[in-house]
Amino acid sequence: MPALPASARLPLGSVIARVFLPFALGYFLSYLYRSVNAVISPYLRTDVGLEAADLGLLTSAYFLAFALAQLPIGVALDRMGPRLVEAFLLLFATAGAVLFAVGQDTATLVAGRALIGLGVAACLMSALKSMTQWFPLEKLPLVNGIVVASGGLGALAATAPTELIVDAVGWRPVFWGLAAVTLACAVILVVVVPEKRREGAHESLIDSLRTLGAIFRSRAFWRIAPAVAMNQGGFMAIQGLWAGPWLRDVAGLSKPEAASVLLLTAAAMVGGQLGLGIVAERAGRVGVKPLTVFAVGMGLFITAEALLALGVVSLTVPLWIAFGFFGTVGILCYAVLSRQFSAALAGRTNTSLNLTMFAAAFAFQWGMGAIIGQWPQDAAGAYPPAAYSAAIGTVVVLQTLAWGWLIVSGWRERA
Repeated sequence: MPALPASARLPLGSVIARVFLPFALGYFLSYLYRSVNAVISPYLRTDVGLEAADLGLLTSAYFLAFALAQLPIGVALDRMGPRLVEAFLLLFATAGAVLFAVGQDTATLVAGRALIGLGVAACLMSALKSMTQWFPLEKLPLVNGIVVASGGLGALAATAPTELIVDAVGWRPVFWGLAAVTLACAVILVVVVPEKRREGAHESLIDSLRTLGAIFRSRAFWRIAPAVAMNQGGFMAIQGLWAGPWLRDVAGLSKPEAASVLLLTAAAMVGGQLGLGIVAERAGRVGVKPLTVFAVGMGLFITAEALLALGVVSLTVPLWIAFGFFGTVGILCYAVLSRQFSAALAGRTNTSLNLTMFAAAFAFQWGMGAIIGQWPQDAAGAYPPAAYSAAIGTVVVLQTLAWGWLIVSGWRERA
């Protein structure tokens, strides 16, 4: 497909059909892959014989590959454009889904999961960059919010709907189906999405890499990044895997009941992705900064997690709804951090933040499995509530320390 001039404009309907929907589908798949193990974990325990530590390593391999890919992706997006970068990487996700579908042991499943993480690592950043190319500046907050919400729909699909399909046909056919859809998405990106020709001079690769050092040396970055990494890392680690086992082992819910609560959690996540942005915008009108909204939201998120760590099963549904809603508050910090750097660095700034966030998610998800595995399973294969209290409690402590750093460093800057 020949590249269009950088100034080219298409009718809104064409932009929605040819740009927005393909990239939204990619991010939908990214979040579905991220969340699906919370539902299929009991099947993996039974069919493959995975223990908690194995399950944590297997699921978190997605986050490790995702994190390691972020900095190269930031550079590639600025140099090659979002269309080709995402389409190329989705081929790895396709291969990973196939490998996961046929895997018979932990090593094969880990490799498949890592390939999936690598393959979907550019989905959000590619989408956001493409939106800046094709939508007017004043429409971007709304458009970006809808793109992010499409990921929430992927999380919704990974709950009760997936449970129904897995119960009917098994988890392996589900991954064969995901492989087919992922490959189709890559083809659509290449064939349907228009390419814009970039004009003017561009940084050399060496200069592009050198600017990453400026980001990681920035005090502004390290004031915000630890809190975002702990908040979002903990949220993704629990929502993507350990929420399901907690609901079954601690709250005593059946698989369909647990999937229904996960569905409510994912719906609350979509509400948070859309609602917290509106809250921040309204708060800004009266002089409240987005970072203050983030700090308050993170405090409420930690509170919900602490009650889950204490095993307060009488509030199971409202606590998981609060977990889903406030767990997304870190989204606000992309805009906060981007304003600390030039527009030319926006892509690399966001992927740098992603690196810390997904590295934390990997460490949390694997580490929680190692902690939970210190307790023996009962005859039904369930771990005791104390195991989950220790694992989630560890996350809460680390998040509280990062939250305190965010607040104290803010006071120091104002002093």
